[in-house]
Amino acid sequence: MTRRHPSRFRPALPRARRVLPPPDFIGMSDEQRESLQQSLDQLPSPLDPLDVSILDGYLCGVLLQPQPVPQAQWLPFVFDIEARPLPPGLDVSHLCHLVVWRHQELNHRIIARQWFDPWVFELQDADDEVEAVFPWVAGFSLALTLFPALLKRASGPQAPAIIEPLALLYRYLDPDDLEDAEDILAEIETLDPPTDLAEAVEDLVQGTLLLADATRPLAVC
Repeated sequence: MTRRHPSRFRPALPRARRVLPPPDFIGMSDEQRESLQQSLDQLPSPLDPLDVSILDGYLCGVLLQPQPVPQAQWLPFVFDIEARPLPPGLDVSHLCHLVVWRHQELNHRIIARQWFDPWVFELQDADDEVEAVFPWVAGFSLALTLFPALLKRASGPQAPAIIEPLALLYRYLDPDDLEDAEDILAEIETLDPPTDLAEAVEDLVQGTLLLADATRPLAVC
């Protein structure tokens, strides 16, 4: 996979109410994102870390849980998909700093119901450009598998508010991976297929912010 700059599409925001983000928060630069990927790549075998696109979706899935997930629970899966312990003496302070920075950046965007740039990268030699969003959605799905509180709400009173935005995201997974999610599959069947990568990226942001309306509602002033 060849990584390029993340997509910079700016479609209209979902219908969630918008508020301003903290004025002093600084988002990550492209150079810092590349440093994050390099730090992940340098983790020693047998660790199997997430790459930055999978990580980005994973962090969104963590942040959308109805109750905050402690850092000590979600962070080990960044270093290794099986959360195996790090080798003694391995210094991951710089890596932790960058991961937590992105976590905070996404959190601010979700709280503000503002557009964010998912870390989605164009793929070379792909049959369909929309395939580029698959790693991001795979990371999101990983978070919901490890921390299932959000998915549990898909079978309760909040089901419509959960299933509809989940369908925007899970439409990019293999249907065979959703065989136990009949309601989500049925909702996916009602959606028109995305026409290009820009529309697919819009689905990621829209689905994330609409889920936030259900699991992290804004306080009514």
